[in-house]
Amino acid sequence: MTEDAFRLFYDRTARGLWAYLARISGDRRQADDLLQECYYRFLKSSAPIEDEAHRKNYLFRIATNLVLDAKRRPRVDETTPEHDDDPALRAPGDAAADAARRMDVDRAMAKLRPRDRAMLWLAYVNGSSHKEIADTLGLQTTSIKLLLFRARRRLAALLAE
Repeated sequence: MTEDAFRLFYDRTARGLWAYLARISGDRRQADDLLQECYYRFLKSSAPIEDEAHRKNYLFRIATNLVLDAKRRPRVDETTPEHDDDPALRAPGDAAADAARRMDVDRAMAKLRPRDRAMLWLAYVNGSSHKEIADTLGLQTTSIKLLLFRARRRLAALLAE
């Protein structure tokens, strides 16, 4: 991949990838670090890339694995996750109501398992297909529909509390 091609790819994917990392990790500072590591590992890999969609899915798979690895390692400077104030993550409407909804969703998402958070983010924010989600998370395509249903049901139960 040439430098110009990478720059274009980075410009198209960095914002969405950072938002994904921030949401599933629950920590904006960690998302900054993981974003750099994702692109470093992407460039370092020698995996054959078929097309633009495959390249993006591969990048999100790297991101998912990095977040899961980070969750397994205990952190020394453990702090409470920051709430996202990123305009890309906001829903339109009244600012106070939006902030309250966002806090409710943040709390509920924080209680979900990382795989459920990742699946919901990929499906409903990123707009990924079931095949793309399966490729990114290393799951079988046939199980994604059921797993998404269960993740939505768990999220709805947490929001109802």
